[in-house]
Amino acid sequence: MPTPQGKPSRTPRAPRTPRETAGPKRATVQEVAEAAGVSTATVSRVLNGNYPVAAETRRKVEQAVRTLGYVVNAHARALAGSRTRTVGIIVQDIIDPFYTFIAHGVQRQAAEDGKLCLVCSTYGVVGGELDLIDALHEQRADAVILVGGGVDDPAYRRKLADRARALNREGSWLVLCGRPALESGAPAGVVDYDNTGGAHAITEYLLGLGHRRILYVGGPEQLSVHQARVAGFRRAHASRGLEVDKRLVQPGTFSRRFGYERTAQLLRDGSAGEFTAVFGANDGVAVGAMQALREAGLRVPQDVSVVGYDDIPLAAEVTPTLTTVHLPLEQMGREAVRLAVALRGESDGPTDTRHVGTHVVIRDSTAPPPASAVT
Repeated sequence: MPTPQGKPSRTPRAPRTPRETAGPKRATVQEVAEAAGVSTATVSRVLNGNYPVAAETRRKVEQAVRTLGYVVNAHARALAGSRTRTVGIIVQDIIDPFYTFIAHGVQRQAAEDGKLCLVCSTYGVVGGELDLIDALHEQRADAVILVGGGVDDPAYRRKLADRARALNREGSWLVLCGRPALESGAPAGVVDYDNTGGAHAITEYLLGLGHRRILYVGGPEQLSVHQARVAGFRRAHASRGLEVDKRLVQPGTFSRRFGYERTAQLLRDGSAGEFTAVFGANDGVAVGAMQALREAGLRVPQDVSVVGYDDIPLAAEVTPTLTTVHLPLEQMGREAVRLAVALRGESDGPTDTRHVGTHVVIRDSTAPPPASAVT
């Protein structure tokens, strides 16, 4: 019968059962990955066809897709395939020349590759690296480049390895620049240099000049870069059958201020004994030590020789010019970006390590020790 409004009545339809509404369950990319024994990133690369994948790996993925009846969700694919074309670089402090010139190399190479570079600083905050890696991961950065010596702590390195795996699962890479590789199997590229060899070479140069009491000053004890440089310092002495007086190794920060203050203190109180040369853990520390020596009435290099590490522009600008270990800092930054790009097509393969060379640059801050100091 017509309703009061003149429209035919409709018999209410019974609610659909869950079986009727749900429909057949679709396989997920995670299930395909598990069936094929690969990562979800590898499944995506096989389906997208944009990256080289080993033939056997491709066969396993395609077999899993057929067996599970996996259907690509076009919207999800669009999201997963999106690229921010961003490279993130994490440093301790951008005003430190060591980080500045590496960051410059990263920015130059990223620009040439059509990518945006985001520079982030931890300012020495404990755990700051991990938080920034997470933030860059959320921003879908194509690569995250971590610069400078790392904390030598197994638990911390495991946390970094976990971040590297999380980035890799989504097609991104963590690249370590100037620090050792992570645990075996962690997907992180490495751009490194021979820290120990450089320290050994410049210490050997001082020993060859006749110095036997060399003060090593600067560098946080917990950082791998400090440990490697001190190892080279000690090795050079050991190769000549010499022992290092423990008072002559004075760790601290990598700052010009620390180099000045600690050297001035040691000259005042004599707690490190006599020394005829100073090895600054980096060029800033060395220049600070030179200032303290001058204020104490000592001449560089006639009374005390001074060397540094890194060869930042300041080393060639001070008076006297500074003998130091040259690091190709901008090249390191460029190599980090190039490595990240090269690794984009990999997910389950081994990580890659690239090395850059170091060499001693001899300038005016070194000379044989005074005759009165030779024993």
